[in-house]
Amino acid sequence: MTLTPKTIQIYLPGGDPRGIRVAEVTTRIVQVIEVPRSLLPTFLAMPESSQVAVYFLVGESDDGTERRVYVGQSGDLPTRLKDHNKAKPFWQRALVMVSRTHNLTQTHALFLEWHSLQAIRAAGRFLDENGNSGSRPHTPPPMEADCLEMFDTGRTLLATLGFSLFDPVASAGGAGQAAEVFVCEATGAKGRGQYTEEGFVVLQGSVGRLQSVPSIQGTSADNFRQRLLELGVMRAEGDTVVFQSDHLFRSPSMAAVALLGRTANGWLEWKTPEGRTLDDVKRQSG
Repeated sequence: MTLTPKTIQIYLPGGDPRGIRVAEVTTRIVQVIEVPRSLLPTFLAMPESSQVAVYFLVGESDDGTERRVYVGQSGDLPTRLKDHNKAKPFWQRALVMVSRTHNLTQTHALFLEWHSLQAIRAAGRFLDENGNSGSRPHTPPPMEADCLEMFDTGRTLLATLGFSLFDPVASAGGAGQAAEVFVCEATGAKGRGQYTEEGFVVLQGSVGRLQSVPSIQGTSADNFRQRLLELGVMRAEGDTVVFQSDHLFRSPSMAAVALLGRTANGWLEWKTPEGRTLDDVKRQSG
């Protein structure tokens, strides 16, 4: 995906940056409205809630190990979101994609719902709550082209609001450059990872210790590792765990704890292949 400069406007209807936020690229027709669950009644009183829309319900566990999303579309958004508010406990925020010019049709919405779900599954950041994604909806080629342009704008707006639903957690590197990889090695562990704008990514295939050391057993750190196993982020293989996909952690230290099964300062544990620490490369050298 080629990145180009953009001007994005974020409007706060209630004046609170923690409340409802309306984001748009100033030259495009697509808006994404971020709605905290507690402010759902406020949003449903806004005129935007009466439009055909594609929406994403997102939630994250307290320790950050589990992020879930449900993708939907509707021409009767108030009814659908009220039903989800009663029936789906996992979500904390609704992200609603609409058209400023009211030209999003049900056909657009059906394709965008399907396409968004495929992209979410390919990226692997969020576990989806949709179950069967169904078959690709029939969409005339000119309308599909419009949908893909809308999707691209929606991707940018969602990421700007802090929800990179469609983007892989690991970087492929810039043009002509390989992504920078750090390693974490100890007895029974050999991990590879990347330091990104969002945190630290442990790469698929990284190997860690299965058993946590006695000093952290029963603690939040041990529970955190067990949760990664339960979610299938890591799979037990003999005395080791193997990462089944690239996984984003909030910090280098959380990534190191997951691999090593002990308390760890990730800034010192993660090193370049030449032996320079992450701290030296990213914090001290500047």
